[in-house]
Amino acid sequence: MSKKCDICGKKPLVGNHISHAHNLNKRRFNPNLQRVKVIRNGRVEKINACTRCIRAGLVEKPPK
Repeated sequence: MSKKCDICGKKPLVGNHISHAHNLNKRRFNPNLQRVKVIRNGRVEKINACTRCIRAGLVEKPPK
């Protein structure tokens, strides 16, 4: 599963862990992705959506 939002295209960023002695180690900041069911082109499919897109209402969820 790719770590990319299917709606906005948000993907991991790269940064550093910084210790108290200021030693640097590479790290990744992953987006908070959720697997949700959405209606696309009249069909229900599962996509990876970041929580920012879900809260903003960009995801049209199917009726229960």
